[in-house]
Amino acid sequence: MYQMMPMSWTLLYLYFFLIYILINNLNFYSFNYSMKVSFIKKTKISNNWKW
Repeated sequence: MYQMMPMSWTLLYLYFFLIYILINNLNFYSFNYSMKVSFIKKTKISNNWKW
């Protein structure tokens, strides 16, 4: 199966890594921020921890 081998494994890795970053950016910017902000407001963390 040597014919199926790409020219450079590093280029193939970088290609899929860039696709992964682009998909994550699209998912990040299409997220509903109002739900996130209300979730943070509902769960206030107290600072007086007993360690």
